[in-house]
Amino acid sequence: MTQQIERPGAVTFRGSPLTLVGPDLQEGDRAPDFQVVNTDLQPVRLSQFAGRPVLLSVSLSLDTPVCDIQGKRFNELASQVSSDVVMANVTVDLPFALRRWCGATGADRIQLWSDYREHDFGLKFGVLIKELQLLARSVWIIDGDGIIRYKEVVPEVTQEPNYEAALNALRRVVGS
Repeated sequence: MTQQIERPGAVTFRGSPLTLVGPDLQEGDRAPDFQVVNTDLQPVRLSQFAGRPVLLSVSLSLDTPVCDIQGKRFNELASQVSSDVVMANVTVDLPFALRRWCGATGADRIQLWSDYREHDFGLKFGVLIKELQLLARSVWIIDGDGIIRYKEVVPEVTQEPNYEAALNALRRVVGS
């Protein structure tokens, strides 16, 4: 395993600085392929969606109030974009908890992916919080060519992302 870059103070939790592990990817960079699992414990790779735009809503745990709001909001926004767009929420929650959340909220438009096994997504996208072993709240939009076209890593992980900015960026990517 290669040595991981650590970025102390990259985000905060209730004002306390936390360290992100992994690269500081930027808009225009190629999105690294990663493997997570879905709610049926089946592997999912970003490369499976080559040629399609992907929006990744990343949160700490859907069992927390802000993450719950974020998941519901992106599920709602999924109805406002082309069905060709892949929208997924990535956490380190266990797949069983993700399935339970879907049932409890009626979320049916957004895919739920878990990075609990290897933190492959978190390490490759630079959003694994070292101190908590959770993923930093962020939103990523990747175009059909695999290029990152939008990135928001929310500086204070207890705050919501900018939904409108993400939706506007997604619309630019899909051309609608």
